[in-house]
Amino acid sequence: MSSALQLHHNGPVARLRMARPEVHNAFDDHLIAELTAALDSMAHDDSVRVLVLEAEGPSFSAGADLNWMRGMAKASEEANRQDSLALARLMRTLNELPKPTIARVQGAAFGGGVGLVACCDIAIGTTEAKFGLTESKLGLLPAVISPYVIQAIGPRQARRYFATAEIFDAHEALRIGLLHQVVATDVLDEAVQRHIGFLLKAGPVAAASAKQLVRNVCAHSNAAQHDADNAALIARLRVSPEGQEGLSAFLDKRKPNWINA
Repeated sequence: MSSALQLHHNGPVARLRMARPEVHNAFDDHLIAELTAALDSMAHDDSVRVLVLEAEGPSFSAGADLNWMRGMAKASEEANRQDSLALARLMRTLNELPKPTIARVQGAAFGGGVGLVACCDIAIGTTEAKFGLTESKLGLLPAVISPYVIQAIGPRQARRYFATAEIFDAHEALRIGLLHQVVATDVLDEAVQRHIGFLLKAGPVAAASAKQLVRNVCAHSNAAQHDADNAALIARLRVSPEGQEGLSAFLDKRKPNWINA
């Protein structure tokens, strides 16, 4: 495992830490692959009963890495589709991990970072944490993470935040269901440990199976097709005129042409 991703075991508790603070723990294809592989490994590790997903530095995850975005903006629609499917696999692997998961959100989470939070069973954030589904500013949409974010915050709130790309604080994240608890920074670890205690007191099979029960009740008829459709959508948007303009404007640090048009 690279220095960009760290895995620590403490008895039945595993902590998976994103360690790219210099880029606010942003995703690139390598980190996506490493996260997916680490989650796959833990899924089959009987010694792990609880997973805590956390991050190093002031930010939880800023979403897509700038250099990765620059490369994908120049790539073909098919390359973007394959890239999006890799992210879809990461999100689904985390969402369906047969272990209870806790997101320890110590700072800002944007784009795909919000997706990670939404995929965890329990999400605890600090009062300083900020959130944003900012893709529409680039002429894109949070398509790949949409199943999990919509499950967390509901269709009505998703329609607002997917469209406006506005930044919201931890208390709003709590109100709409993205977070389960908001605490002061100095008691974040205490709050996480409290929930670990709850999970470790539950029957291991019961705690691990809870999400499967909920998923079965709320199951989509064809999950693979859902992923494929969402990946195709984001690929089309990335190579569309609006997507190209939004990405170019972001990379050039200027306003896209639909602002003040």
